Amino acid sequence: MELSQLLRIVDANLNRIGEGLRLLEDIARLQLNDAAVTQQLKTMRHEMVIIDWSLQQELLQARDSAGDVGVDLQVPQEDRERELPATVVANARRVQESLRVIEEMAKITGIAPRLESDKFKHARFDLYTVERALLSRLLRQDKAQAVNGLYVIIDMGALKGRSHTEIASQAIRGGAGVIQLRGKLLNKRELLPVAQQLKKLCAEHGALFIMNDHLDLALAADADGLHLGQEDLPVTVARKLLPLDKILGCSVTTVEQALAAEAEGADYIAVGAMYPTPSKEKAQVVGLERLRQVRQAVKLPVVAIGGISGDNATGVIAAGADSVAVISAVLGAEDPEQAARQIACRFEMKK
Repeated sequence: MELSQLLRIVDANLNRIGEGLRLLEDIARLQLNDAAVTQQLKTMRHEMVIIDWSLQQELLQARDSAGDVGVDLQVPQEDRERELPATVVANARRVQESLRVIEEMAKITGIAPRLESDKFKHARFDLYTVERALLSRLLRQDKAQAVNGLYVIIDMGALKGRSHTEIASQAIRGGAGVIQLRGKLLNKRELLPVAQQLKKLCAEHGALFIMNDHLDLALAADADGLHLGQEDLPVTVARKLLPLDKILGCSVTTVEQALAAEAEGADYIAVGAMYPTPSKEKAQVVGLERLRQVRQAVKLPVVAIGGISGDNATGVIAAGADSVAVISAVLGAEDPEQAARQIACRFEMKK
């Protein structure tokens, strides 16, 4: 094979690498607002396309776009519509394949001294990790954005004999978009069927179902996400164990904890307690000022929790809460649906 033909292979694959990385970079930057992944992709793109100048001239000389027999070749799947996550996967695979091609071409006589095979090999393995991070963020983005408005926690100890599914149904009818199951006094064997029933209910009504504390139950019930406290499983560990499309919430009382949770992979932050609450007598009351501080510090959705009711929800929302989480205000009400509606409508007033 003539050197010019080998150079055409190198040129075509370098172009694919640059194009694919640029698309992934723009998604990380403009769709996800992820500075870290954007920088990683930008650095990778520049390192991959910057090569020996004399080789660059030879590549341009060998280029023959008009004579490329593959220009008009297509497969049926190429033109079909697809979701953004599928686009990420397709372009990541495209770049990975081209990196592998360059990795091998860099070993061939006539090209070898001017391309570093190991550089392209390391970039390929780095991209596997970046692809997972991008896909994970995209799959969770819609769910994380749905953490707004009313968030009702079904605390099994606060039901006072009433049905968990009926209270959850009334809460959803009243405007709750997120239902969390909390069962501090029940064992996991007792909690699992409850979680499965609430997951089914939420799926039928377009609400998110979040499991409190228990990663294994979140997985077993196919919950939309998991919520952790500061004394639970670390966010970094849970993030690795949860499927890519499951969101992760974390309770905090300080700005430092909020920033750490965001950096470790949380999808939303719960701040509290706003006020004294009967459902958690030992809860630390941090107040609205702490809510404002956390809202300014993080980019994630912020959920306010603790002692919130229809009477004070407006002030909490004004302080920066994207969502308010309640227990007693709905579960303890004579008419849970109306109580939920009273709080949910506060967000409509904000608009």
